[in-house]
Amino acid sequence: MMNSSIRQRRQDGFTLIEIMVVVVILGILATLVVPTVIQNVAEARINKARSDIRTIESQMEMFRLHSFRYPTTDEGIESLVKAPASPDARDRWKGPYLQKVPNDPWGRPYLYISPGSRAEIDLYSLGADGQPGGEGENGDIGNWNLD
Repeated sequence: MMNSSIRQRRQDGFTLIEIMVVVVILGILATLVVPTVIQNVAEARINKARSDIRTIESQMEMFRLHSFRYPTTDEGIESLVKAPASPDARDRWKGPYLQKVPNDPWGRPYLYISPGSRAEIDLYSLGADGQPGGEGENGDIGNWNLD
């Protein structure tokens, strides 16, 4: 009878060594998986920014076809959602070209300059760091470097 009660106590739970082995295995898996997941998230944000810029740029082209010009820097991307104040553009405006002005994947507005210094219009995001220049996720993503 005494042997059966001892045997039952041993089977009631996990030993400290078993728990430590599981924790070590989970730690090893985390060190292998987390960098890959983080890299995939960064790449997805860059791809989203490129896609948004292509969409905004194509709608800028529609604006230009109707108004015979691109929006000015002051009118900005907002002119794709709401008619600009200038009479020449307002009279020809056929929008809205976008439902709303999107933010980049890092939560900041896309930047727009017309005329641009790198293309006819410059439409871009400053990347994850919000600073000009940089590489990878921190690099500028613009309509001049989408390829």
